Amino acid sequence: MNKTDLQITFAGNPVTIVGNKINVGDKAPDFTVINEKLEPVKLSDYDGKVKVLVIYPSIDTGVCAAQNRRFNVEANNLKDVVVLSISVDLPFAQSRFCGAEGLENIITLSDHKDLDFGEKYGFVIDEFRLLTRGTVIIDKDNTVKYVEYVPEITNDPDYDGALNAAKELI
Repeated sequence: MNKTDLQITFAGNPVTIVGNKINVGDKAPDFTVINEKLEPVKLSDYDGKVKVLVIYPSIDTGVCAAQNRRFNVEANNLKDVVVLSISVDLPFAQSRFCGAEGLENIITLSDHKDLDFGEKYGFVIDEFRLLTRGTVIIDKDNTVKYVEYVPEITNDPDYDGALNAAKELI
């Protein structure tokens, strides 16, 4: 895997991010992840929709949980937009969390099996085999319109920046 030039830290310590870094203006690469039924899901399954990709290390941490709660609430204000929540958590953990929290407006997807998303979008933390935190907004024509790789993994993403980018595409 390619090492990116991203300067990302986890609790202040540098980590190595690998994969192909994605940029605004890129054609969004298709990828395959798995859903709660262990079925393959592709980005192309959502062609013709604005896509908000919410990326995080683990659903069972405070910041990741808050990130999913926030985007679940905001999904109500984003008509004709699909919010895809992606981590390497097992689909069972993602489903358990969303069920316990009553999160019904996001679609949780696991990159655990192949890291296909993480490699194609440059979100893999090499040291931990987890995804780093960030957000990617993709328009209806599958062009990347917004990318954030959060510099410190324990921090929240720029919710306003991501949500404003998504709203501009509606």
